Parts: sequence; structure tokens; C-alpha cells
Amino acid sequence: MSTPETTRFVRLRVELVLEIDDEDAVTKAALRRITEDGDMPAEERVHAENAVTEDTAEALAYLVDPLNLVGEVPGVDLLQASWSGEQIDYDPDSPEWDLDEDDEESYDDGADRAG
Repeated sequence: MSTPETTRFVRLRVELVLEIDDEDAVTKAALRRITEDGDMPAEERVHAENAVTEDTAEALAYLVDPLNLVGEVPGVDLLQASWSGEQIDYDPDSPEWDLDEDDEESYDDGADRAG
């Protein structure tokens, strides 16, 4: 018995909280990436340079590439991605940052399969 070939679309939501120890290093890395991007139009380059210089979260968002997260996963094509960075107040003891029961089970299941 054969099953019909189907395409499955999955939205993978990932939320990361990162601590930036060296804002200058992040900004410089983003500026380097912009400089190395030979396909970027001059007007867009000026806008990008201003954005990453004024906001470290923007610089970090410029450096993060979702394709790097799934680019080597067999059988998966990244069709669409969006991401952004924002500075937040973070208290690791706050209930806001606790994984709820479903999240813990999903994380544990994923860790078991990966490990």
C-alpha cells in the first residue's frame, strides 16, 4: 500500500534570549557584514549601517541568518523567514520565562531525538 506524496508546511517558532557582553564587537561584526555585501545598493547600505550603529539588537538581527539554522537539514527547504531583535528586560526568575509543561515536553522530546 503506497501513500500519496504530500508536501508539509511547518512553522517553526524559535525564541532566543541572548546576553550581549560586548556591544561594540556585535556592531563591528554587523558593519563588516554590510561592507562585505557587494550586492547591497548604496542607499540600503547607508540605512543598514545607521540601524546597526544605533541599536545593538538590530546589529544582532543583521548577523543572525535563519538559513544557517536549517540550511543543512535534509529534506527541508526554507521558504520564508522573518526575524527581528529587540532589547528586553530579562529576569530569569520571572514566570514569564518559565517553560510551560507542553514546552518542557517538546524540548525533552527533541533533546531525546537529537541526542
